[in-house]
Amino acid sequence: MPKSKAVVETENASRYLQQLCKHWGHKFTVDFTPLKGHIDLGEGRLVDMDASPTALTVEVEASDLPRMEQVVADHIVRFAFREELAFEWKPIGG
Repeated sequence: MPKSKAVVETENASRYLQQLCKHWGHKFTVDFTPLKGHIDLGEGRLVDMDASPTALTVEVEASDLPRMEQVVADHIVRFAFREELAFEWKPIGG
């Protein structure tokens, strides 16, 4: 399954990680702490996040990777309406 990763500079990484996990926790299997999050969206679609004091690292795995990247980025951008976030997705692995 194709994978990609984005490192998004923000001082609010933990907040956005927790918001996304809580948001999708009503519909999907979610496991998270303030610093790590894992979301299983079913059908092999996975989102893993790591929060640091300066960035949110997001990894996405899905057969329709560009669509999943956009869905994840759109949700986080909505939570971060007070700041502009830049997502630059890079492929992982072969």
